[in-house]
Amino acid sequence: MLVTRIAVLATASTALGALAAPALAPTSRAPRLQTRTIVYRAHTGAQRHAVVLLPRNVRGEAVPLVISPHGRGATGASNAALWGDLPALGRFVVVNPDGEGNRLHRFSWGAPGQIDDLARMPAIVERAVRGLRIDRTRVYAFGGSMGGQETLLLVARHPRLLAGAAAFDSLVDFAHQYNEFPRLRCKAPCRAWGGSLGRTLQRLARREVGGAPVVVTQRYAARSPLAQARRIARSGVPLELWWSRRDRIVVDSDRQSGALVASLRADRPVAPVLAFEGTWAHTHELKACAYLPYALARFGLVPARLGRLHHVPGMRIVGREHIGGAPSPGYSPQA
Repeated sequence: MLVTRIAVLATASTALGALAAPALAPTSRAPRLQTRTIVYRAHTGAQRHAVVLLPRNVRGEAVPLVISPHGRGATGASNAALWGDLPALGRFVVVNPDGEGNRLHRFSWGAPGQIDDLARMPAIVERAVRGLRIDRTRVYAFGGSMGGQETLLLVARHPRLLAGAAAFDSLVDFAHQYNEFPRLRCKAPCRAWGGSLGRTLQRLARREVGGAPVVVTQRYAARSPLAQARRIARSGVPLELWWSRRDRIVVDSDRQSGALVASLRADRPVAPVLAFEGTWAHTHELKACAYLPYALARFGLVPARLGRLHHVPGMRIVGREHIGGAPSPGYSPQA
């Protein structure tokens, strides 16, 4: 029964996103862009898939890699659609893993083994894609929502892997989000199967983590970037944080990404942190037609002409802060 509800919940989440999302940049693969689906073995021993986006004609050339974990209930394939043709324009590779939690597939919520799997992606992709060479000095992580949570945990636990990271509308305090799950609105696709979105998410979280936060407090802390703020600040990884004051999925953004920014500010991060607060719907800025090109341009991953801030209907940046740290080579916090 729970497996059935997981499948229905993922379908409902996808349908809700489709109703609310602005038009994406064209996702049909231009001739310059290849899509490969590869298989890897996760930390549980299960075989999982990852969608790899790569420019054509890079055989033998050392190219940057972006590791992009997906959001709650999504897949590597749905996450790959966010990137449009940006990998071809910037000549970098993106790997979008399906991921694997301790007990659930698409609801990994920062499982320690899942973070270790993400850290193995450069080697996994090189082995799976014949002739591909990854520039190990230019490995990045970009993710939104649960994917942002896992991006930040990757920064905390594997800082030497990364040349930079960007997290969008991230789940930062897992215990707080668990307690607030019942506030999530249940629209038509959710009501159709007679469930409660928030209560179902709480059941899934208890199954994945091993109990509620009041019972297994430390397990939720281990999956919460806010609890790892000092390690993130001292990681030396240039970081972008994007969040919305109108987020209705990761609720109370001031207690999520806003709280993380405050903690990083207090800890005086070694590397620069660029923080953006806006008014978009949940993770809508993480798209090729929105602010993703700008975020990539800060790391030199796309041409500068694609990195200009432009007006996006329904979205507005209302706050921007650059927090300490010396820029690393190739990183530009300036527009």
